[in-house]
Amino acid sequence: MEHQQGGLGPRHTLPGCYRHPERETGIRCTRCERPICPDCMIPASVGYQCPQCVRGAGTGRGDAARPRTVAGGAVVGDTKLVTKILLGLNVALFVAVLATGGELVTELGMIAYAFGGDGTFELLGVADGEWYRLLTSAFLHEQLWHIGLNMMALWFLGPPLEAALGRLRFTVLYLLSALGGSVLTYLLMAPNQLSLGASGAIFGLFGATAVLMRRMRYDMRPIVVLLAINLVITFLPGFNIAWQAHLGGLFIGGAFAFALVHAPRERRALVQWGTAALIVVALVVACVVRTSVLL
Repeated sequence: MEHQQGGLGPRHTLPGCYRHPERETGIRCTRCERPICPDCMIPASVGYQCPQCVRGAGTGRGDAARPRTVAGGAVVGDTKLVTKILLGLNVALFVAVLATGGELVTELGMIAYAFGGDGTFELLGVADGEWYRLLTSAFLHEQLWHIGLNMMALWFLGPPLEAALGRLRFTVLYLLSALGGSVLTYLLMAPNQLSLGASGAIFGLFGATAVLMRRMRYDMRPIVVLLAINLVITFLPGFNIAWQAHLGGLFIGGAFAFALVHAPRERRALVQWGTAALIVVALVVACVVRTSVLL
């Protein structure tokens, strides 16, 4: 809301640097969130830290003094480790799919139920208790272009998020996004359809990136344009894309990322892992309800 004072029009003020109050700034320390001016900005893995937090991180005064990411994760040297592991798993399973002639797709792909040739109804996959398909399908690809596009997006989005959130939180974000995409697919997919691919997890990373950039007050136009392009492609006819997986992953990834970067520091773990638990419970309940309708 804008307020007018003395007929001079709206005036927006920025906070002053905590060390130089006379200097207005829009940048904050990613650890303590104190406003810092250019002279006080010390580059970190994501954003900037203030001199006090950097000095505290090097004193070795226990866990409280260790450098932390904006989400409270541990700062590590290799901020691409989890991303490389996820990429390797996807590629390894792609090779396995090719080596088995597509047999793994049938055994691990996302399928819920089907109608036989005589019109009889038959439970398959998730509806028949094979819940592991909700996750295994997110690591499967059949076409080179499919895995190529998804892995390019993972390599583009993964490392910055891994650096900002920490390894554990980034891993949970990826898996929850994958599950969110699979669950929405299970809820809305038509019979006799098989779904697979990492797109749900990738769209979760898109959502998380948008949330993080807004939290860090970065220019959001690049990620918004990129996300809009991908959403348009999702709904173009002829591409045979599981839009349910894209939207499910996007929603879950964005929701969990919001809890990660906006959780109050004094209750950070409770809010973050409590949100993760609530998401898992909600996804399980949705699957149980869907299965009960099919039975």
